[in-house]
Amino acid sequence: MTELLITGARLIGGDAGDLLIRDGVFVDPASAGSDVERIDADGLIALPGLVDTHCHLREPGREDAETIESGTRAAARGGYTAVLAMANVNPVTDTAEAVEHMKAVAAETASAAVHPVGAVTKGLAGEELAELGLMARAGVRLFSDDGKCVHDSLVMRRALEYVRAFDGVIAQHAQDPRLAGAGACCHEGEISGRLGLGGWPAVAESVIVARDVQLAEMTGSRYHVCHVSTAESIDVIRWAKARGINVTAEVTPHHLLLTTSAVEGYDPTFKVNPPLRPDEHVEALREALADGTIECVGTDHAPHAAHDKDHAFSDAAFGMLGLEASLAVVMDTMVAEGRLDWAGVAERMAYAPARIAGLTDQGRPLEVGEPANLVLVDPERRRTVDRAASLSKSRNNPYHGRDLPDPVRLTLWAGRTTFRDL
Repeated sequence: MTELLITGARLIGGDAGDLLIRDGVFVDPASAGSDVERIDADGLIALPGLVDTHCHLREPGREDAETIESGTRAAARGGYTAVLAMANVNPVTDTAEAVEHMKAVAAETASAAVHPVGAVTKGLAGEELAELGLMARAGVRLFSDDGKCVHDSLVMRRALEYVRAFDGVIAQHAQDPRLAGAGACCHEGEISGRLGLGGWPAVAESVIVARDVQLAEMTGSRYHVCHVSTAESIDVIRWAKARGINVTAEVTPHHLLLTTSAVEGYDPTFKVNPPLRPDEHVEALREALADGTIECVGTDHAPHAAHDKDHAFSDAAFGMLGLEASLAVVMDTMVAEGRLDWAGVAERMAYAPARIAGLTDQGRPLEVGEPANLVLVDPERRRTVDRAASLSKSRNNPYHGRDLPDPVRLTLWAGRTTFRDL
């Protein structure tokens, strides 16, 4: 029997308390044995283990950039105990066999629960539905062609109709391919014009969201907007929620903190899809996360090998790291600004993402009988981010050199220590 007693941690609500973990679950602290391992958590905050609705682990196919093992080690470093792994790997996760393969690799190597996201269409081609039902039998509840938009309206309608039978969710990468085509790599505006970069207009996102929420209303299905980046999309989502449409949304840490001005030096580290937006959009995203219009934070952790990023801005791969710094960014942009308290952080980064993804053993309160998924947070410690220190295999870290909180001191996944720095 293994036991760990955490004493003096500040719990949600503000009171200090003890937590006893035995065989992967929380039990009554009064039952601790005399030889129990103890951790003094005075001054630290206990939160449920974080859940990421959106990351890229690159395995299978691009193990030079990331593996399930390295990606989930980075996740644990960031306080995550569960991640949803997007389908755009090679081969694409568009069959039940591909789902089972990813789960088998994760069972051997992962430091967090890995839940595969199934593709909406075969090969992410946007034409023919993938094996949605068979993947659902394998445990998939979230489906996305992320990296590409399901742009065909009829295909989107059929996908929404199909997943309703098993309470599945279609998660959309909202990007009209005509308005923001292959050359679009920077928010369309003064900066993109001055730098000569292909413009990605805000409306290319919101027109897809507007179409999709109407399809979700017609079908009565669940619809989730990946990495919302514009004020216009938020307006559409608020309108849809007011009508009772079953829509949820996520925002990335980089869209909460960084703006279009980051691309001024043509540094391809800051090339991401959707692109970084101007201040007014960043402010709208923070407001929407605070008031619950956007339910959760999804990292869109997108590791890339150096040879995929070391190009001219317009030719480099899209994406940036996110798992290790996500909580730090939320602390600086939301907690420090008084927009969220710690209960709000738990809701946006653990409870809500678990509900959206249909996870029953994650995003749970720190109570007796619940799975021991936990992160201990230091609200005061800070660091200068060093991309060389990342646990990811890749180094496309947009926060390199920036002063940020360094909050995670301990992560427990089902009672197992997956990260410890105390």
